[in-house]
Amino acid sequence: MIPSFAALPILPILSLLPVGAVLGFFGGLFGIGGGIIAIPLLMMVFGMEQATAQGTALVMMVPNLLIAWWRYMRKDAGDLKGALGVALVATVMTGVFAHLAQRLNSAVMLLLFALFLLALGLNQIHRSRTTRETPPARITGRWLPLVGIVSGGSMGLLGIGGGLVATPLFTGLFGKGQRAAQSLALALVTPSAVMALYTYADHQRVDWPVGVALGVGGLATVASGVALAHRWPERTLQRAFGIMLIATAAVLVVKKATGI
Repeated sequence: MIPSFAALPILPILSLLPVGAVLGFFGGLFGIGGGIIAIPLLMMVFGMEQATAQGTALVMMVPNLLIAWWRYMRKDAGDLKGALGVALVATVMTGVFAHLAQRLNSAVMLLLFALFLLALGLNQIHRSRTTRETPPARITGRWLPLVGIVSGGSMGLLGIGGGLVATPLFTGLFGKGQRAAQSLALALVTPSAVMALYTYADHQRVDWPVGVALGVGGLATVASGVALAHRWPERTLQRAFGIMLIATAAVLVVKKATGI
């Protein structure tokens, strides 16, 4: 049974604030909502199943994404009109795949999540080793809805990953710079995260006390993470992100294999 605010002592709730602060910082640093770190944490420390961990993480992610988007937009506005159009497609796909996620086996979702992180991590490290900062556009803007389909499906099915998918697509296929791509990805993912949270909550897959506590902690630090992201060299940021994703995937695979 998911606990209510009244059922939880105040100290355990307050102890989640610094955890949320760490997640908010890294979410701002990498232009994501922090779910990449929060979901494994909720599964391993709080013993949540995959779907509930994803829904709870979304409570933290939505405000983090809003703050990060605002901060990135102040420096890298990018093609906001195009991003909002793609966001509409992504939001619809998020709703469809979020309903599908409620019917999947928890172990299957965990394995899928780990493989997803591993592929993204390897791609980030590979991109950090290339000599070209911003590759030329390979396809025209008419294919932008494809980004919404893929990233929205990822957000709905996995609870995270929309921005992680959209950013490399914007840079690798549409020739956007890394900072501009992260800004556009945040504009795309934020409404999708709201849709995903609504769907998970509708299926009683959200632990609200834990999610709200993590969200409050994250609001205090997400802006600092965004500021550091704009000071770090792009390749350093890409490499660090890739290593974090691979390490998280490895922990999830070990958890599944050992049953911890």
